[in-house]
Amino acid sequence: MSSSFSNTGSYSAENKKDNKPAIIIVLLIALVGSWVYFMYAKNQSTSLIAEKDAQYATLDSSKNAVQKEYDDAMVRLQEMTASNNGLDSLVKTKDSELSILKNKFRSIVGKQNATAADLAEARKLVGELNTRIDDYIKEINRLQAENQQLTVDKQNLTTENQTLNNNLANTETARKEAENKVDIGSTLHASGFNIVAINIRNSGKEKSTASAKRADKLRISFNLDENRIATTGTKQLFIIAKDPSGKVIAEQELASGKINTRQDGQVEFTTKIDVEYQQGVSKGISFDLNQRDKYVKGNYAIVVYQNGFKIGEGIATLK
Repeated sequence: MSSSFSNTGSYSAENKKDNKPAIIIVLLIALVGSWVYFMYAKNQSTSLIAEKDAQYATLDSSKNAVQKEYDDAMVRLQEMTASNNGLDSLVKTKDSELSILKNKFRSIVGKQNATAADLAEARKLVGELNTRIDDYIKEINRLQAENQQLTVDKQNLTTENQTLNNNLANTETARKEAENKVDIGSTLHASGFNIVAINIRNSGKEKSTASAKRADKLRISFNLDENRIATTGTKQLFIIAKDPSGKVIAEQELASGKINTRQDGQVEFTTKIDVEYQQGVSKGISFDLNQRDKYVKGNYAIVVYQNGFKIGEGIATLK
């Protein structure tokens, strides 16, 4: 029995001695495998980190690019707004639409971990914003074209109005000239003056005289020549009688006064008479001029005005 036990113990010790190299090999293999796995895992981790870094760099670059596109759009909008009041007004009317796009963009870009999908949506919003801006520019160009046309139309209307005013002024001038010619042409003309001194005897009988001492009044007669322009109706004649000294005879009893003439300015008149005139027919006029003062020797001049013009004159000489 001791022999058998001894053999068994010897066998086990020998077996353990023989297994040591195998165990060492297995352990080495395990160690190498662990190291290989560790290196693989480390490489995978490094690659993943590098990939993530690349993705983050790409996203950051895309985000910056989108932000720049947005900023460029805003700058373009501001420049157009600043350079054109009409566009500014138009943008203000569309402000709510722009605000929605701006807020959406800021919300997306403002995300801390914005994804590629988010940035694609942001880029889409920038594209829509640029489209709106282009539409505004087209609209303002259309409005500017219409405004330019309105300006041209206004200038044309102003020119036409000026032309009409000039034509009207010319027509009015021509009308006034024509009326003035008719007015002047309608002025009567007096001719055939006959002025004599009249002596009134105690019996009341009248007799012409050339003596200043015997003269009690002047009888003035003349003809109003036919005039085919002067209308039928009452004509007012202003009579100016001047004594030999050249002084106008003016008395309250004669209703003396002053008139404005077209040629001689304001002049004194001795008396005035109204006569009925028929167009195109000659008419004889006769009236007496009674003055308060005594008559003196010399020439008495009689001048007749009608329509502001001097139409005739005559002289009576008293001795």
